[in-house]
Amino acid sequence: MTTPMAMHMSDGLLDPATSALFGLVAAAGLTLAVLRARRDLDDRTAPMAGLVAAFVFAAQMLNFPVLPGVSGHLLGGALAALLVGPAVGALCLTIVLVIQALMFADGGLTALGANVTNMALIGTVAGYLVALGLRRFAVRGRAGLAVMAFLAALVNTVAAASGFVVEYGIGGQGGVSLVGVATAILGVHILIGVGEGVITALTVTAVAAVRPDLVHVLRGADRPLQLRPSPVARPEESGA
Repeated sequence: MTTPMAMHMSDGLLDPATSALFGLVAAAGLTLAVLRARRDLDDRTAPMAGLVAAFVFAAQMLNFPVLPGVSGHLLGGALAALLVGPAVGALCLTIVLVIQALMFADGGLTALGANVTNMALIGTVAGYLVALGLRRFAVRGRAGLAVMAFLAALVNTVAAASGFVVEYGIGGQGGVSLVGVATAILGVHILIGVGEGVITALTVTAVAAVRPDLVHVLRGADRPLQLRPSPVARPEESGA
């Protein structure tokens, strides 16, 4: 039997004060995301944001094996941030988390603020910052873009897991030592991050191959993305 190992905290894992604290953190972060998203959303990105939210929601339903008896699933923060930006990406992830909590009991309502903080805010921003740092390599071709997306997703997963550990350290009520939680969560989520990185790299490069203008992180790069070599002019076109 495979046990899912993901970031969704359940009710009662954190004490009420810690749950309330990170509910406020999530509310503040989402307020900033809404203000920023107003500048990022346009006729191109609005439909893309809907597709990203739907894709992440569907992908989170699919588990992949990590260790014997343990499986993981896509978190999607880096993927969303690379395609639609960190602000819109955070809102997409929040919508997914709210639907999962309300309709599928995947993550407790009292822990929703902590889950949003970890997956929609910390992970999304961390992954996007990595992508920005590697953007000059990503525009050199498909391989560079894939590596950037892979590393951004890996960091996204580990950063979100670290948020989980910090919150548990502040007010955890799971009856397990902080060292035990940190070892288990971080160790497993490094492996989950590898799977997340592969999925993110494949998805982002697939979108970029068709519509590189829809990949948010590539906007403002020093030069356009080069995915294909320039076509060779035919003799009649070159005047030969």
